[in-house]
Amino acid sequence: MVEGVILADNLDVLRRLPSACLDLVYIDPPFGTRQVRRLDAIRTGAGEKARNGFAGRRYPFEVVSSHHYSDEMGLDEYLGFLHERLAEIHRALSPVGSLYLHLDFHAAHYGRLLLDELFGPDRFLNEVIWAYDYGGRARDRWPRKHDNILWYSKSARWTFNTEDIDRIPYMAPGLVGPEKTALGKLPTDTWWLTIVPTSGAERTGYPTQKPLKLLERIIRASSNPRDLVADFFCGSGTTGWQRSGWAGVTFWWTTTPRPSA
Repeated sequence: MVEGVILADNLDVLRRLPSACLDLVYIDPPFGTRQVRRLDAIRTGAGEKARNGFAGRRYPFEVVSSHHYSDEMGLDEYLGFLHERLAEIHRALSPVGSLYLHLDFHAAHYGRLLLDELFGPDRFLNEVIWAYDYGGRARDRWPRKHDNILWYSKSARWTFNTEDIDRIPYMAPGLVGPEKTALGKLPTDTWWLTIVPTSGAERTGYPTQKPLKLLERIIRASSNPRDLVADFFCGSGTTGWQRSGWAGVTFWWTTTPRPSA
């Protein structure tokens, strides 16, 4: 596998790429939350701050590391920001290439309209729902526990390797027989995958880190060995950690200050 990381404004890099050079693009851009996204690692038992814990007890803690990035653009600026980059990605995709755009409820509906304009509504393949059950739970509405991943193809041909996709258990194995039960079934467009746990081995400290399993499924399904796979908002670098014979190029987005390290 050949892998490269370029630290630059991804729009500048995209504009310098030749047309039709990329086989798969996955991007996890800012979600348009209008907030600073932050992840603090803490140590309990000492410190000037305190938090509520079990049975209402207060526990002192101190912050030992902090990672953050800015997602504070207004709506018009944010949509212009996305549109410029999506247009260049469309140009740079090969005739059989495809794009996975990872957003959430803040901007998924806008992303769908932008991609319909650039790729055409007929090139929409799936809206994958990545569902998880972790973190805080709202008490005044249904807790928001999923992200939206929009999959579009450049043309009427695209890569989809069913034999390389990880299988999941049947919910009623007695209805399908032992052979199918042993093989498992293909996932649908709803993926139940845990987020990266706070104490998980994958954890890097990046505020919105995505799990390796999520990117492994996308890359195995929608690209072939020696294809060129690009991630123009590489975040914690999850896309680049896939080790299965693909060529990979990942990019920091630096239009605004990049995540602190």
